[in-house]
Amino acid sequence: MMETLRVVGLEVDIRLGDLDGNLARMRSAIERGAASGARLIVLPELATSGYAFADAAEAASSALTRDDARFDRLCEVVPEDGAAVFGYLERAADGLYNSALILGRGGPLGHYRKSHLWDRESEIFGVGDSAGTIVDTPVGRLGVAICYDNEFPEVPRGLALSGADLLALPVNWPLAPRPEGERAPETIMAMGSARASRLPTVIADRSGSERGVEWTGGTAVIDGDGWIVATPDDGAALADVEVRPGDKRLGENNDLFGDRRVDLY
Repeated sequence: MMETLRVVGLEVDIRLGDLDGNLARMRSAIERGAASGARLIVLPELATSGYAFADAAEAASSALTRDDARFDRLCEVVPEDGAAVFGYLERAADGLYNSALILGRGGPLGHYRKSHLWDRESEIFGVGDSAGTIVDTPVGRLGVAICYDNEFPEVPRGLALSGADLLALPVNWPLAPRPEGERAPETIMAMGSARASRLPTVIADRSGSERGVEWTGGTAVIDGDGWIVATPDDGAALADVEVRPGDKRLGENNDLFGDRRVDLY
């Protein structure tokens, strides 16, 4: 059964190492998303801490455990029939992780640790043990991955094959060179993955810069046909998307999953 779902990807003024300030701005962003009628609210990768740490010791000063009581303040403003997804710097018994939390009004709904680490991230973070995750939420079966994960087509495809209805993607995309007039390569890959699996995707990226890292500003909503239907207006990409659980039909005669030739590849 098709459902029209209002979703939003939100830029946040994330400041390196400003844990309390970032949490306060994240709460305000979630409130803003809820006020817009969005039921799925996505904030960027490492939203609680910032990204460009010099080393693991510096990063550790901004790390949080997944059950930190400060996350309760964020739950309070999540829509009652919705979910919020954001990245955070996780402290665990065995080290630090680049992780995501999925929150409902009543508390955490799920958790994910990034499994594909970009550039110097491997000097700071441990590697997650799953290629994305799927969480049952009030908005459906929500797939969650983080940034570089989505540049491996197996990740969004695998989540869709496992029953994800849509994908939340917190990212920090460093600005990559590209020909004039072209979209960012990460955006193009997200569009292709969304179309290949009829997987609406909500991306929350950063803009501006941090310690010399320029961000792409790739916040967007991509519908199940692979088209961008929203980009930021005052930092918010807001759209209504069609979510079709289990329906992978492409016209009258084709099915994106039924037509696969797994005997050939």
